[in-house]
Amino acid sequence: MTDVALAGMGIAETWAPGHRDTMDVMADAALKALADAGLRPGDVDGVFTATAQVMLPTLALSEYLGIQPRYLDSTVHGGASNLSHIHHAIAAIRDGKCEVALVVYGSTQRTALKASGSRPAVASVPPVESLASPMFPISSYALMAQRHMAEFGTTREQLSSVAVAASRWGSLNPAAQRRDILTHEEIVASPKLSSPFHKLDCCLITDGAGAVVVTTAERARKLNTKAVQINASAEFSGHEGVMAMKDLVRTGASVTGRAAFEMAGIGPGDIDVAQVYDAFTINTILLLEDLGFCPKGEGGKFIAEGNIDPGGSLPTNTSGGGLSFSHPGMFGIYTVLEAMAQLRGEAGGRQVANARRAVAHGIGGTMSAHCTLVLSN
Repeated sequence: MTDVALAGMGIAETWAPGHRDTMDVMADAALKALADAGLRPGDVDGVFTATAQVMLPTLALSEYLGIQPRYLDSTVHGGASNLSHIHHAIAAIRDGKCEVALVVYGSTQRTALKASGSRPAVASVPPVESLASPMFPISSYALMAQRHMAEFGTTREQLSSVAVAASRWGSLNPAAQRRDILTHEEIVASPKLSSPFHKLDCCLITDGAGAVVVTTAERARKLNTKAVQINASAEFSGHEGVMAMKDLVRTGASVTGRAAFEMAGIGPGDIDVAQVYDAFTINTILLLEDLGFCPKGEGGKFIAEGNIDPGGSLPTNTSGGGLSFSHPGMFGIYTVLEAMAQLRGEAGGRQVANARRAVAHGIGGTMSAHCTLVLSN
C-alpha cells in the first residue's frame, strides 16, 4: 500500500489553563492538522469523528468548521475508533468517495468529572456482567492480568515495569501530564482498585484532542508536507463484553497484526517504534505478544528487561502513552500522532534515532475491537 498517506497532524493543548468544551478542542486539533498539511477546511471532503460527549459528532464538527463533506463516518468502538477511521478513509479515498479525509477525536472528560463528579462513558457494562457490579472496565482488564499471571507466571513487578517504562518516556515529553519517573514500590503503594491493579496500573483521566489528515500520496507530494506513508491497515472484533472473550490472554491483535504485516510485506523485526493502547499495564504485555514482538507469555519478561524503555530494542509508547502522557477517554488517535512525530523526526528529547517504520495499534471496549496500522517515512 503506497497510494495513501497521513499528510498532517494536530494536537489541542488541553493542558493549558481555562475551560474549553469538547467541540472547541476538537476544532483546535483539526485546524492544526489542516495547517500542518497546508490545507484549509474547504479542502476537506471527508470527515471522520468519535467522541462520547457529542450526540452527532461528525455533523457537529463539520458545521463548526464550515465543512460540507461528501463522506461521513462516526464509527465508535472505543479506543480503536480513530485507527478504524483511517482504515475506512483509505477505502473511501481509493473508491473516489473523498480525497481529503479529516480524522478527529476530542474529549473534555476531566473537566466534566470535576464539574459533575462523573465522566462521559465510552462504553457501558454488558447487562449480564453488571450483575457482578464490576469496576468497569478496570475489572475486565484485571481478569486478563490475573489469567496471564496464572498461565505464564507473570509477576507483579513485571506489570509495574510497564508503567515505569511509560513514565520514563513521559519524563522526556514536555506535554506529558505525568513527568515523574515511577518505581515499582510507588505503584504497589498506590490504592488497589481491582486485583492485581493499583491506581498507577491504570491510565490517566484527562481532557484531550487530536487529528490527522488522510489523503492520496500524490496529493501529499504536491502539498510538500512531511507525509507519513500508510503501508497497511487491518481491523477485527471478536466480542464486546469480557465474558464473551474466548481466551483472556489471546487477543484480536494477533489477527490484525498478522494481516497488517503481511500486507506491508515486513515483519515485527522491521519495526523501529511501537505505539500501542496502554490503558492498563497488562495491555502493553498482551499487545506486544500478539503483534509478534515477543513470544506469547514472555511479554512481562520482555518489558522488565528494558526493551521498551528509552534506548531499548523496541521503543514503545514513546509519548508516555495513556499511563503518563494523556488519556482523554479514547487514546487511539494518540498512537498515530506519536508514530507520526517519531517518523517525521519531530519528537524532541524522546526522538528515536533513525525511526523509519512504526506500528500504531488501538483497542476498544474490553480488548474487543482492534485496529493495526503499519506506517513509514
